[in-house]
Amino acid sequence: MIVITGATGALNGATVDHLLERLPANEISVAVRDVSKAGRFAELGVAVRRGDYADPASLPSAFDGADQLLLVSSNDPHADAVALHRNAIDAAVTAGVGRILYTSHQGAADDTPFGPGRDHAATERLLAESGLPWTSLRNGFYAHSLTWMAGPWRETGVITVPADGPVSWTSRADAAEAAAAIIATDGSHDGPITLTAGAAPTFEDVATTASEVAGRTIRRVLMDVDEWITAQVAAGRPESAARFMLGMYRAAADGYFAGIDPVLGELLGREPRSVGDELESPEAH
Repeated sequence: MIVITGATGALNGATVDHLLERLPANEISVAVRDVSKAGRFAELGVAVRRGDYADPASLPSAFDGADQLLLVSSNDPHADAVALHRNAIDAAVTAGVGRILYTSHQGAADDTPFGPGRDHAATERLLAESGLPWTSLRNGFYAHSLTWMAGPWRETGVITVPADGPVSWTSRADAAEAAAAIIATDGSHDGPITLTAGAAPTFEDVATTASEVAGRTIRRVLMDVDEWITAQVAAGRPESAARFMLGMYRAAADGYFAGIDPVLGELLGREPRSVGDELESPEAH
C-alpha cells in the first residue's frame, strides 16, 4: 500500500494521478486534512483517509499499512513546520511504515538564508534518526514561482531583484511525475536525491530568455535591498512576505540552488521543462 499525504494540493495530487497510470487504485490511499476535498480520488477507487499533521492522533491510522508513505512538507508559513513534520514521522514509526518519502528542497542546509531550506535540513535529520528507510526528494526551486518572483516583466520590461544567483528552476509537474516514478521503484533510491532541471540560470539569464519570449528587450535590474523591500510593500505585499522572499534571493546569490542533476531527466525519460517553457506557458501571462 502506498499512502500519499497532501493529495488535495497541486504537487502530490499530480503524483497520485501519475501513480494511477502505473498501479491499481486499490494499492493507493490518500491522507488529507479535509476528506470532502478528495472526492475525485474516491471516485477513482482510491481510499481516502483523514490525516492532519497538526492532529497527531489522526496520523497512525491514516498511515496504517503503508509500505511507502509520501509526506508533503508543510506550506503554512505561520506554523512550526519541523514540529509538524516530527508529528508525521513519529506517527509513521508507530504505524510501522516501510519507507518514508519526503518532499524536500534543493539546498536544504542549516546555514541557508532561505528559511524553508533550514526546515528541510532539520526534517531530514528527523528522518535519519527515525530508524525507518527514507528518501528525501530535494526538488529544485519550482519554476512557476517565477510568475511572481520576476514580477510584471511583460508590462514593465524589467525584472527587479535584490540579489542574483543561479537557480535550477524546476517544473512542479516534472517533480510530481518523478516522485511517482521513484515510488514505483520501491526503495531503489535511499536518502537524499536531487531532482532539478538541466540548467541553473541567473535572473540575468532569465531576463535574456524573457526577451526571446517577448520579442523585445527585458532587463534585469539589481536593486538595493531596503529599496526593494520598500517597493514590495508599496506594491501591496506584506513586509514579512517580502523578507521571506529576500531569503530566497540571498540563498541563490550564495549558490544554494546552483547545482543541477541528470536524475530528473532520467526518471522522466525526457528533458525536464526549461525556464523558457515556463515563461511561454499560459500561467506566466
